[in-house]
Amino acid sequence: MIYFDHNATSPMDLRVLEAMQPFMTSFYGNPSSLYRLGRVVRSALDTARCQVAALVGAQPSEVIFTSGGTEANNLAIKGSLVHPASSKIFISKIEHPSVLEAALSIKDALAIEYLNVDHQGVVDFKVAPSRLATRGNLVSVMMANNETGVIQPIAQLAEYFKTLHAPITLHTDAVQALGKIPIDIKTLSVDMLSLSSHKIYGPKGVGALVVRQPDALTPLLIGGGQEYGLRAGTENVPAIIGFGKAAEIAQVSLMARSESLRQLRNYLEKQLREQIPGVTIFSERVERLPNTVQFAMPAMDGEMILMQLDKKGCAVSSGSACASGGEASHVLLAMGVDAALAKSAVRVSLGEMNTKAEIDQFMQLLKSIINNA
Repeated sequence: MIYFDHNATSPMDLRVLEAMQPFMTSFYGNPSSLYRLGRVVRSALDTARCQVAALVGAQPSEVIFTSGGTEANNLAIKGSLVHPASSKIFISKIEHPSVLEAALSIKDALAIEYLNVDHQGVVDFKVAPSRLATRGNLVSVMMANNETGVIQPIAQLAEYFKTLHAPITLHTDAVQALGKIPIDIKTLSVDMLSLSSHKIYGPKGVGALVVRQPDALTPLLIGGGQEYGLRAGTENVPAIIGFGKAAEIAQVSLMARSESLRQLRNYLEKQLREQIPGVTIFSERVERLPNTVQFAMPAMDGEMILMQLDKKGCAVSSGSACASGGEASHVLLAMGVDAALAKSAVRVSLGEMNTKAEIDQFMQLLKSIINNA
């Protein structure tokens, strides 16, 4: 199997699995318990919190563990509006569904304003001061898009909104950026950022919301004092330990991993341009994640290509794994891409175990499918 869908999920690093195993068997205590077995587990959770915090330049007390990026986004969107009825939510049109739908679910919010993107997928975050609410404004723009890989100018966005001198909370979904490019919550000047473990070779079912002022959040889940009272329920200890270990590995290997992926991505794009007539590589003129290529071929169906590649032992995506099948990408449509071309899109997201030989094999498979279509 050639696996080219790491933005959907990544295989677990064996070092992560090794770190988790004792907490699935020997160290099974509840971390809220006062006896020794509970205290040992609590200490391990504290270590994992420090590991995740270190990867994004945060304090351990700012890390709230969740069940994944989706819950983190929901907590950020729904938990940060103190006065929903008199607030405004500003989100880009290319956000992950867990941000878009979370915003829509707030029935008593004053308004949702959608920020446009240009043809390369970069968000236009300039907002007229008259559009801002007087009591609260939430701005949520993802750090890197899961489909195109476009990296947004989050620090510039934060600086711009500061000049407006209005009550604003800034959130960025950093799920796809984590472990691929450097992230520092202080440099970004955001109030909250969402993370997920399984995008960085950690386990599924665990993520985090990093919050500069946790006291300002309202919890979604109540009934216990876990996670500083912001996420009730006994912690998923093995998964959190795995997330911490994956974060530790990512911090050590970040630069080497990113450069290796960038070289592979550039090689793939070169092969696409040289071997696939009429290919369109989306967002190729702006900064993108080092591992992500989204491209399209006129008069081809992206999902058909995906299924044909799957039959030949190659896993790619036609867009977000969380989006509805058969529909043109909302990200590409927001960029002004023709709907027919958008439906032909294929996303390749590379991982640290991929090789040039796999790219060469992928190109042969892709050309065969196109020639026989």
